[in-house]
Amino acid sequence: MPNNKCKNQGNKNKEVTMKPSNEKDTPIQDYEDDDIEEMQEADLKNLIRTLRSSQKQILQQQKSLMDKIENLSRENEILRRNQNETKQLVQQETVVVTEVKNSIDQMKATTESLTNRMGEAEERISDLEDREQERIQSDQRKEEEIRNLKHTVGNLQDTIKKPNIRVLGVPEGMEREKGLEGLFGEILAKNFPGLEKDREILVQEAHRTPNKHDQKRSSPRHIVIKLSTVKHKEKILKCAREKRQITLRGSPIRLTANFSSETLQARREWRDIAQVLRENNCQPRILYPAKLSFVNEGEIKTFHSKQKLKEFVATRPALQKMLKDVLHTETKKHGHQYERR
Repeated sequence: MPNNKCKNQGNKNKEVTMKPSNEKDTPIQDYEDDDIEEMQEADLKNLIRTLRSSQKQILQQQKSLMDKIENLSRENEILRRNQNETKQLVQQETVVVTEVKNSIDQMKATTESLTNRMGEAEERISDLEDREQERIQSDQRKEEEIRNLKHTVGNLQDTIKKPNIRVLGVPEGMEREKGLEGLFGEILAKNFPGLEKDREILVQEAHRTPNKHDQKRSSPRHIVIKLSTVKHKEKILKCAREKRQITLRGSPIRLTANFSSETLQARREWRDIAQVLRENNCQPRILYPAKLSFVNEGEIKTFHSKQKLKEFVATRPALQKMLKDVLHTETKKHGHQYERR
């Protein structure tokens, strides 16, 4: 027995003091089989507890490692999926970028084509505008030539018709007994006894106008009397203006100068203005061939066109107030005529 005690004590001296089992960093002591046999029961229990605690820690660490591995696996899978998705997105974006580049190239080509077409169209438009301008200028020249020709023809007609007198209101058929020249002599004898004795007044020609009688026309055709001189025509018309009321066999008639249709229209356009001037004692007269004459501030003013009259009226407030309505009406008439054209 003493020997066993000595052995036990020796073994006790050989034992290494163990740390508490709850410390994770405590290393597990390596024991030989002989040492385990010589341990006491309490030491064995402590050893078993230490081993179980270490086993539990190992299991926990193993479980923790497995969890980490699983988490890493999941994260790796997620990363792999994200990588695949990223690759797909990159591929899709690459396709989109390629399509966009192709579209941009097509748009550039289309834009370049459109630019070229626009350039060609602009050149054509410029050519057309030049041609149109040339056509307008040509039309304007032609219109000016036509106006000049009409004016020349009107002047020729007025010159030819200058010694003529136009008789209005003589019923159709009245000339059957005496003829037109005889009727004109009767007009002079009944209305101007002094002129009827003037042997110098000679009628060269007399006819109705138009030549053909329209049965649907209610008013009789005019009679044109061609005299030998303009002086005789002016003398007769002056007497007609002074007498004012001229008759033939009890019917009222009129004696006027014989003008071209253009000159007659130009004279008619002065009528409304002349009427207003007459109402204001301005002594208006329509002179040959189509000029307006009237008295303003003691002076006789003569105008060949309404534009000249408007320019003059603009400098005379009283006259402007007098003719404001009639000139405004004339302007509106010309505007409507221009729109109809």
